[in-house]
Amino acid sequence: MPSPRTNRIVRIVLTFAVIATSTVFESNRHCAFAQSPEADRQYDLVIYGGTSSGIAAAVAAKRNGLSVVVIEPTDRVGGLTTGGLGQTDIGNKSAIGGIAREFYEAIAHHYQDPKAWKWQRPNDYRSGGQSRTSTGESAMWTFEPSAALAVYQQWIKRDDIEVIYGQRLDRSAVMMTRSRPARILAIKMESGATYRGKMFIDATYEGDLMATAGVSFTVGREANSEYGETLNGVQTKHARSHQLKRGIDPYVEPGDPSSGLLPHIDPNGPGEEGEGDHRVQAYCFRMCLTDHPDNRIPFAKPDGYDERWYELMLRNFEAGENSPPWINSSMPNRKTDTNNRTGFSTDFIGQNYDYPEASYERRESIVEQHRLYQQGLMWTLANHPRVPENVRREVSRWGMCKDEFVDGNGWQDQLYIREARRMVSDYVMTQKNCQGEAVDDPIGLAAYTMDSHNQQRYVDQAGHVRNEGDVQVGGFSPYGISYRSIVPARDEVSNLLVPVCLSASHIAFGSIRMEPVFMVLGQSAATAAAQAIESKTTVQQVDYATLAEKLRNDNQVLQYTGPPKAQGIDAKELNGVVVDNTQAKSEGPWIASSSSVPRVGSDYFHDNNDNRGECNVTYTAKLPSAGRYQINLLWPPHSNRSTQTKVTVTSDRDDRVKTILVNQRDGNSKGRVTLGSFEFDQQAIVTLSNEGADGYVIADAIQCVPQAGEGPASE
Repeated sequence: MPSPRTNRIVRIVLTFAVIATSTVFESNRHCAFAQSPEADRQYDLVIYGGTSSGIAAAVAAKRNGLSVVVIEPTDRVGGLTTGGLGQTDIGNKSAIGGIAREFYEAIAHHYQDPKAWKWQRPNDYRSGGQSRTSTGESAMWTFEPSAALAVYQQWIKRDDIEVIYGQRLDRSAVMMTRSRPARILAIKMESGATYRGKMFIDATYEGDLMATAGVSFTVGREANSEYGETLNGVQTKHARSHQLKRGIDPYVEPGDPSSGLLPHIDPNGPGEEGEGDHRVQAYCFRMCLTDHPDNRIPFAKPDGYDERWYELMLRNFEAGENSPPWINSSMPNRKTDTNNRTGFSTDFIGQNYDYPEASYERRESIVEQHRLYQQGLMWTLANHPRVPENVRREVSRWGMCKDEFVDGNGWQDQLYIREARRMVSDYVMTQKNCQGEAVDDPIGLAAYTMDSHNQQRYVDQAGHVRNEGDVQVGGFSPYGISYRSIVPARDEVSNLLVPVCLSASHIAFGSIRMEPVFMVLGQSAATAAAQAIESKTTVQQVDYATLAEKLRNDNQVLQYTGPPKAQGIDAKELNGVVVDNTQAKSEGPWIASSSSVPRVGSDYFHDNNDNRGECNVTYTAKLPSAGRYQINLLWPPHSNRSTQTKVTVTSDRDDRVKTILVNQRDGNSKGRVTLGSFEFDQQAIVTLSNEGADGYVIADAIQCVPQAGEGPASE
């Protein structure tokens, strides 16, 4: 991973290279312009990338009186918002304002029309998870891809926004001034079309305009030491969720290393804990599925199918996995937003490392490989005899939608680019910002958990396959995103804003990288561009007080005014020996969460009210001395919890075993119940299981308190 000094050197070299090539471009510009009738168009604002951020920016630009063009490399605007991600990742709805909230209100309006409900009655649809719509709420947070596209197309028509489709940036050169900082004069497309502007916004997921203009960026994970973080870099210790079963052999011929590793296992992993690397969190397609027989396209075996790609998944089933490996979130009209879950799922782990900086041709190849992988995955889950029958039966009920992504037979072109390039500017958003370190120039809020999907598969010291890179840590209130993080460093480019590939560390970007936030930042970027034009200044010199006032008047939310999110209890504040879920051994598809309190530490596990008998957690408490200890179970209670969570306490003194059924739904317990008093020599072992549960099972912490007069004194 490059150091800040290395980034600075790369930045300088790239900038002079761009200036050099732009000089040639300038001197030959009349020839270049003659190649296309669309050449030499002039705008106040040129937006490259018709993602949700780009469309929000264009709407804001129009409202600020700017002439604007949106250049979209594909034939569809909206990015992931229209590309299958209908289950809005929010964190806290109160953080979403301005044009972003207008979008979700427009979605609600769309579904008020009875004609929008072709495959389902409105009263039969119930959204779930964090995107549940409250009674009387004006916004709706779940939607079909086609509904999102319809809203954006209505906006484009309503605001008379010029959108140019199918034009890709010529990444060999950007026309810029020789000054420091440089100023972009025009960008050229592969077709030869050229677009001049006073201001530019890079709203792509890849950051191609930013990089071509010579702006500093990074790819991959920083070391924890670079910004004083704890959740960046290699994270084998946090690899608890979306994990494979224990003991799976990695070799083509089990037990025979000479036969070679199974496909897509990294022979060079995992790396040093907390150290930076080149790896990028996994991509996938957010599939839109349906179980309506009249709209369903059954999963087909794709050309190029390679069964070896799924051998690891089949072994994972044979090791005890027994449920469909997906999160199949309900969307209107009996459709879904289907995302990754468990150790082998829709994420094509480790197959995207060169995507961020790859050529267009190479990127297309990577996208095709991801599509082939996922098409083959779904066929395998629905048909392969080594897949458990209950999984085959459930997956076979579903298929692609005839009325979504029609040209692709239900498959979209938009790959979920969770992370690519990230700008390195004068201010870098980090884990510290997510967890409470405020910025003095907020232009919007982020509110989601610091979330990274797995980045590699490797062989552990025991010779078994493990996943690495999954991090899910929340428990914080909405926080401000710095204006400085969406503009290049002061000595680089003076008229470019980057609301998507903004300046953030890998783990902070994992919290910020949500579609509503990209919309918020797109609006703020366009507003800043208008202010810079009016003031005849650079984007770095925009007066923040004036910008903030304008944003607030336009209903952007710049400060969180709700109650602070309750923090977890510090285990050091509790008596005795405390073992948190992060210190316990977990088995099964547990999901880390921080949404409820009181909890111990940063998070707890829940079983998603699923996979009965598969989820187990074993707490081993090392005791300071032999004696009698009271064992307490701690967890955040809620009305959806199990009333019969199975907990077993084992004493190492006399092998005494006691099993207790705990009512985790009981609010009167305040999240604490005594399991009993036991004699121990050196350690206490407590096992929690979701076997026989009748609701969500929670694994948070245990507490071993010495009994007065019979053990060491209580603190």
